[in-house]
Amino acid sequence: MEKYASDFVDNMIFYRTQKNMSQLELSGICDCAKSTISGIESRKNYPSFELILKIAYALEVTPADLFLRDASKSDEEIRAHIEHILSEGLKNLLETEFSPRT
Repeated sequence: MEKYASDFVDNMIFYRTQKNMSQLELSGICDCAKSTISGIESRKNYPSFELILKIAYALEVTPADLFLRDASKSDEEIRAHIEHILSEGLKNLLETEFSPRT
């Protein structure tokens, strides 16, 4: 669950800054206090379901976009990361399964 919360905050900050929107502006659109947005972004508070919907609407994204992988990473960065993980996994598999046994 912690990963989803972290991705949510990272994505919320990313989309907010992409729109050049301040925390105060976002809070105004979401009809909440600036301290609420600040608390979420500092990972001290969790938003309600209703507030998640309002944040998504304000940032012009779907609620799902706020929970998906870190939006600040490009597709190329993600592809390179996956290739690295797969490469390491394959290397370990080959070493484990096909190394000479003594």
